[in-house]
Amino acid sequence: MSRGSLLPPTFLLLDAPTALLNPIFAYVKKIALLPDNVGMEEKVRVSKLLSELGLCSRREADSYIEQGLVTVDGEVVNELGVRAFRHQKIELQSVAKAQQASRITVILNKPVGFISHYDDEQEYQPAASLITPENYFASPLDKGRSPRFNTKGLAPAGRLDIDSTGMLVLTQDGRIAKLLIGENSPIEKEYLVRVEGLLSFEDLDRLRHGLSLDGVELKPAQVSWQNEDQLRFVLREGRKRQIRRMCEMVGLKVLGLKRVRMGRISLGPLPPGQWRYVRPEEQF
Repeated sequence: MSRGSLLPPTFLLLDAPTALLNPIFAYVKKIALLPDNVGMEEKVRVSKLLSELGLCSRREADSYIEQGLVTVDGEVVNELGVRAFRHQKIELQSVAKAQQASRITVILNKPVGFISHYDDEQEYQPAASLITPENYFASPLDKGRSPRFNTKGLAPAGRLDIDSTGMLVLTQDGRIAKLLIGENSPIEKEYLVRVEGLLSFEDLDRLRHGLSLDGVELKPAQVSWQNEDQLRFVLREGRKRQIRRMCEMVGLKVLGLKRVRMGRISLGPLPPGQWRYVRPEEQF
């Protein structure tokens, strides 16, 4: 080949300096490792992917992205709305994990007359107003932990009607909120329900599975008699006033309802109106 002839691309690459070739080879390698269907895959907001992975809530994800505490395939992302493919490696940096570790989760034994959520019209008193040092239930297991902490961002993970009592979880951690009340939450919620009326074996079976609310079939539930006027319900969902409406459908009147367990954590001896910390060794 004459000096003036154009060299084939292969020879051009071979003659090029290594420093110039490394980025090219890295890109080719990355393309070669992509799944076969990547061309059909659509990018998804990184905040949504973080939530789906159970790493944080979507609101928390946006905050971490703004702070530059999220990486996609090792590269920091800091623009809201940034998107990525599902196969890409998405991680929180250690600073974000430390922030999560410092967030507080508490259990309150909610009494009658308090609502679980915040009331913008201030007509009813929210249960979170009971989270004060005076209402702290001290335990030797807490090892002298202070009852004073910054309650900013503390929100209920689940609802209890104003006329219901028992275990209410309040948390600053979006991961726990998603675990307890997410659409496909696997967490059991156990209730003791005092009722009035007659219940046939057929209707007991209907309470366990066969009822629908608002046109949607309810998930199977565990329902059994505790004593002559009290039923035990174990649910994996939390529709609005679900148990009361279920009981009405089989001719029962609910006289009292108390939540006593969520997942692997029970209400225990916590007195009404008092709260305690969820300890690091406890898992829902």
